[in-house]
Amino acid sequence: MERDVDCWLTDMDGVLIHENKAIPGAAELINQWRDKNKPFLVLTNNSTYTPRDLSARLARSGIDVPEDRLWTSALATAAFLKDQSPGGSAFVIGEAGLTTAMHEAGFIMTDADPDYVVLGETRTYSFEAITRAIRLINGGARFIATNPDVTSPSAEGVLPATGAVAALITSATKRDPYVVGKPNPMMFRSALNKVGAHSMRTGMIGDRMDTDVVAGIEAGLHTVLVLTGIADRSEVERYPFRPKEILDSVADLLEDDQQSKNAKRKEDKGSDASA
Repeated sequence: MERDVDCWLTDMDGVLIHENKAIPGAAELINQWRDKNKPFLVLTNNSTYTPRDLSARLARSGIDVPEDRLWTSALATAAFLKDQSPGGSAFVIGEAGLTTAMHEAGFIMTDADPDYVVLGETRTYSFEAITRAIRLINGGARFIATNPDVTSPSAEGVLPATGAVAALITSATKRDPYVVGKPNPMMFRSALNKVGAHSMRTGMIGDRMDTDVVAGIEAGLHTVLVLTGIADRSEVERYPFRPKEILDSVADLLEDDQQSKNAKRKEDKGSDASA
């Protein structure tokens, strides 16, 4: 199977991990990219967590991804708004992943005549905050959402997510948000800018046809669908577009010499521990 890819973008849930457990081959693939100095970013539409949080979560699953190799819809949103309105102001509904990204992008967070209302993921959506957002948008603030996902999973079942709350605000204001996260290829383009890569030499690995693959195609990337998450082979036939490759898992991207390198790495760690 021939690939001419210098840089990789990959989704996280359903590709590298499933229910906080590493998918076989995921840790080895990250190690392969690091050994070969290939630029890569791990992407997620979830705006709740900071890169530090996500790096720790992956580490608990046995996958070593540095903070600077993580790219969230919160970071993509902050980068987009910094480009649009440097030093602007925003009323933000979201968790630390979003508020930290907006702070670091130089935004002032306020509920007094802000330039933007920015809606992200949170498990504690406040009716008071939503009401304030509606009034600010009606007053002229521009409406931004980090991602379109209408539900998010939890141990108790699905929870309403950014897309569902955005629909509520849209219904009250008649204003649709500009959504930065997947399937908007904007998220991939901002990721390419972060690593200084060109779309023609970059691959995108995902588990969803309706977000990862379509956005990858629209961004001009080499698209790889893995079957360890949402999509299966029958679902691919429902869409008028196709990924460049369909693989059982990320393990199929491992090169022949990677297994021996990973075995050597484990031996070295064992030697360190016994020393």
